[in-house]
Amino acid sequence: MGFLRVNGKIDKALLFVAASFLLVFNGNNTLIAPVDGKSKLHIVYLGAKHNEDPERLTDLHHDMLASVVGSKEAAIESMVYSYKHGFSGFAAKLTGSQAKKISECSGVVHVRPNSFYTPHTTRSWDYLGLSSHSPTNLMHETNMGDGVIIGIIDTGIWPESKMLKDDGVGPIPTRWKGRCVSRSEGDFNATTACNRKLIGAKMFIKGFIHEQPFNKTEFLVVDYYSARDAYGHGTHTATTAAGSFVANASYKGLALGVVRGGAPRAHLAVYKACWRQSGPKPSCTDADLLKAFDEAIHDGVDVLSISIGSDDPNFKFEEVDMHNGIATGSFYAVAKGITVVCSAGNAGPAPQTVSNVAPWIITVAATTMDRSFPTPITLGNNKTLLGQALFVGKEVGFAGLVHLESLEPFHTADGACYSFRVNNNTLVDGNVAIYFTTEIWQEYVAACAVARAGGVGLIIARNPSSLNYSDDFPFIGVDYELGTEIMSYIRSTRSPIVKLSPSKTLTGKPVSTKVAPFSSRGPNAIAPTILKPDIAAPGVNILAANPAGDGGFELMWGTSMAAPHIAGIVALLKSLHPDWSPAAMKSALVTTAWKTDPFGEPIFAEGAGLKLADPFDYGGGLVNPNKAAHPGLIYDMGTNDYINHLCAFGYDTSTVTLLVEHATSCPVPKPSILDMNLPSITIPNLRNPITLTRTVTNVGPVSSTYKAQIEPPPGINVVVRPETLVFNSTVKKISFTVEVSTTHRVNTAYFFGSLTWNDGVHAVTSPISVRTQILPSYTDDN
Repeated sequence: MGFLRVNGKIDKALLFVAASFLLVFNGNNTLIAPVDGKSKLHIVYLGAKHNEDPERLTDLHHDMLASVVGSKEAAIESMVYSYKHGFSGFAAKLTGSQAKKISECSGVVHVRPNSFYTPHTTRSWDYLGLSSHSPTNLMHETNMGDGVIIGIIDTGIWPESKMLKDDGVGPIPTRWKGRCVSRSEGDFNATTACNRKLIGAKMFIKGFIHEQPFNKTEFLVVDYYSARDAYGHGTHTATTAAGSFVANASYKGLALGVVRGGAPRAHLAVYKACWRQSGPKPSCTDADLLKAFDEAIHDGVDVLSISIGSDDPNFKFEEVDMHNGIATGSFYAVAKGITVVCSAGNAGPAPQTVSNVAPWIITVAATTMDRSFPTPITLGNNKTLLGQALFVGKEVGFAGLVHLESLEPFHTADGACYSFRVNNNTLVDGNVAIYFTTEIWQEYVAACAVARAGGVGLIIARNPSSLNYSDDFPFIGVDYELGTEIMSYIRSTRSPIVKLSPSKTLTGKPVSTKVAPFSSRGPNAIAPTILKPDIAAPGVNILAANPAGDGGFELMWGTSMAAPHIAGIVALLKSLHPDWSPAAMKSALVTTAWKTDPFGEPIFAEGAGLKLADPFDYGGGLVNPNKAAHPGLIYDMGTNDYINHLCAFGYDTSTVTLLVEHATSCPVPKPSILDMNLPSITIPNLRNPITLTRTVTNVGPVSSTYKAQIEPPPGINVVVRPETLVFNSTVKKISFTVEVSTTHRVNTAYFFGSLTWNDGVHAVTSPISVRTQILPSYTDDN
């Protein structure tokens, strides 16, 4: 799921969260075997649709399938979905031999088994410079996204949320072709659920049903057979992107002010493709996700926000680009001018873990923001230390303070939270415990174990310690330095005691911004020349709507929460620049991003230690919405550029021809993958000097002159030609070359720099990432 709840009672919420962590951070997906051992759901992908009549296209799909399964009747029975709006293909139940046979049919790009994904979790908008009180920022310049339609593919929506009221929202655009679908057994009445804010709500479950034993009666206990959101993830992401204003919001007694989404007057269309039946996390299948993309393209959304991906590196790295359902669906969405925003995943801080890496996607990392919740820890020597928590219960008066050295694993059927216990209950009972750990998931099982043993509080010592935990049970994080100070106190006195006070709220300085430790990192393992993630946005302690939360709100964290921030900003940019392509949107975001926090302070990346953030942590940097609105220059691309990327990646002409609606072929000679017109430069294997090309389009003042400013990576020579770009009424696009060479004579790690085009007003900055790889010279002495 890629996000964490931070509310609820210790014995329930921590059970859920600990189990989630065991899945996410171990990179495992829980897959249940198909019901029918002879057949399995397969995706038959036919590329671009060459027939505009959807019903005729479905007939053609049935005919192709009938040639393999024996009859039209058998084909209709076997087919689960027909993809007929954005692209052509179908999902059908096939045996292995049938799948092989249909893969050999003319016009088939590829056939693959259905796969699983999992969903990846407001002060943040003020922090990013989009305050509702300022009349001059991007939000007001665009009338808060009025008329733009944001599509959300996730776990559904809770329509009764206060953030889905349509006060102040304009009429539904006439171009909208979608609808809200009622389901009585799923408790979703479109007439009462939908309005000018929530204009679309559909469900796609056939792929999910086929992949595991399905009993609707049992299913309805944990989920709704409709677009209604039983889990909260979809509601939270949707309202983060485009939730309406709710004044005087609070969370567990903490006053958090006005809550809203990034584009509060934009419309929302929800596509429920992720479902919960067993286990702590919903599942989404390729078949359902592709159908959601297909419908969203047909319905007319402007932006798609997708906080879904795979945290399993084996799955992520074994397939390339168009074999991935999200990459495939987003390719056709982008070809139709729909900007697709995806979460980067929560497998950080390990390198090469970033998900959703197709170059046509905007991939989002997660940062903290300038809000923290300091929680006083007062020792018996009258020294007060500040930890981090969301402790909203009553103060714990002075109680005994003990060191919990270890937890004892034991077998239980009650879930991950209860799979560990305290070795000595007498030690913990009635006392506050301090526990040192290096594993995030252990924090939750430790809290469970301490609470179950009668403890009255837990201090977790871990590095990093920026993540907050919410409960009436005091569960406070400190770093190793403070943890060591607490241990020194324990060892210095015969009867150590401690008092734990409720959390406070601190905003602005001196709270620093960090790339969150869970946020997945580059470099891109699938296509190393494509920088991923692209951009970063707040993704820690984000307040938005959630039916399971306190008063209908919940603080959540994960790259799932960062992605809808970017989707909301893209909606504002779409309102201001309706003709901009998805590539232009990405370029504007990447080249104007903050390399510091909004106060000019450095951004660090949390992981095994604390370091300055680099492009593999946050892409271009922290999103700067107001600068992105007027970037000066953009690096633009269209479908042909992405086709050239696939050609450079190894796809042949016959395959590429099937991907688009018109005949095409790969260029000869094969294009350089380094020449893709990205707003970044990444060279993973620099040996000899390399020259690459970029093209910029002027979207600022007609008459503009830009000069190149280069910050070369250490040991790397970077030369730009020409060094000056002059635009006027007839010259709107200019190409330039970048020559890159190295003085290193050994293999290196990545070094980072930048290229900035500056006209005195606009600074258009592209991150540069270079790794030197010198091949050894071998000689034969024989």
